[in-house]
Amino acid sequence: MAFIVTRINVGNYDMWKTMFDKDEPGARSNAKGHRILRSIENPSEVFIVIDFASVKDAEEGREKLLASGVLERFSDKDLPKVVEEAEEIIY
Repeated sequence: MAFIVTRINVGNYDMWKTMFDKDEPGARSNAKGHRILRSIENPSEVFIVIDFASVKDAEEGREKLLASGVLERFSDKDLPKVVEEAEEIIY
């Protein structure tokens, strides 16, 4: 398992979500799923976690996302990072 993790201040969440759902870059075409988390203090700040079966799939998704330029419209963001799960604890 590998993931793409991104933080973006999207401004208008509803408008952003409509564009996100289209996935025009195709970054999620090989994804197993995703989660969108919103900040309680600032609901325009979102954290996106996209799940992939492999690091290779996650890296390919990240490259598609970066090449598309869609993130360039957001000045307040942390670029997508490919990460692996270090530990899972279930309570």
